[in-house]
Amino acid sequence: MKTAIKLVLMCFLAQLLGTLIASPISLLIAYIQSGTVDQELTLSYAMPLGMWLQFFLMAAYLWRRGYLTGDSRLYTPTKISYLALVLLAGAGLVILEDALMHFLQLPDLLHTTFEQLNDSWLGMLCIVVFGPIVEELLFRGAITKVLLRNYNPSTAILLSALLFGLIHINPAQVFGASIVGLLLAWIYWRTGSLIPCMVLHILNNGLSVWFSNRYPEAEGLVEVCSPALYYPLLAASALLLGVSVWGMYKIQHPLIENK
Repeated sequence: MKTAIKLVLMCFLAQLLGTLIASPISLLIAYIQSGTVDQELTLSYAMPLGMWLQFFLMAAYLWRRGYLTGDSRLYTPTKISYLALVLLAGAGLVILEDALMHFLQLPDLLHTTFEQLNDSWLGMLCIVVFGPIVEELLFRGAITKVLLRNYNPSTAILLSALLFGLIHINPAQVFGASIVGLLLAWIYWRTGSLIPCMVLHILNNGLSVWFSNRYPEAEGLVEVCSPALYYPLLAASALLLGVSVWGMYKIQHPLIENK
């Protein structure tokens, strides 16, 4: 557990360093572009650049420390049928997660930040592609792997999901991220591969970005669907998630033994 906590702290440190490095660079870029120190323009560069630097620093640290090497299974593609089930499970989970978040009505402290990142293709790439990849390298490729070596699978998966939720800090994301983290950690335990985890994570973030851009004023699906459609959709999503997870269970068997 100490190693897992250390890795979480390293993630926060990478975020801080990324922000500190990005700030003067963004200020210079904004000044060159506009001829003035425009705060809004500087921020539009600083946020995605800071995230990119954070991802690079974290991935470099994990690689140098050997967390991402020595295990060929980490990058082994799973069966196409398994990836198809991952996508179906992810679609069902996203819809159920949206309903749960609407019901809980937790404060979204990073709503403005999310919108600002959504305003640029660089920011959207951070949210949809690079963020999920690096987070999977960290949480499943390093943290979950370490936890599985020291705890039974159920405990390791639960601890991994809780850490994954807590690192998001934002109340509106913590609970949902923990739920998604349960499925991601379970998939990693079952397969030993990061590929299906990355696919699911990218799908989750990608649908969130798409919905935000498609319905910028909506708080969730409940506001864009009629009750006659919304509740059957929730039931279908729950069924889809359950059937998909069962199918994934039947296809794969545990590859990581608890030590």
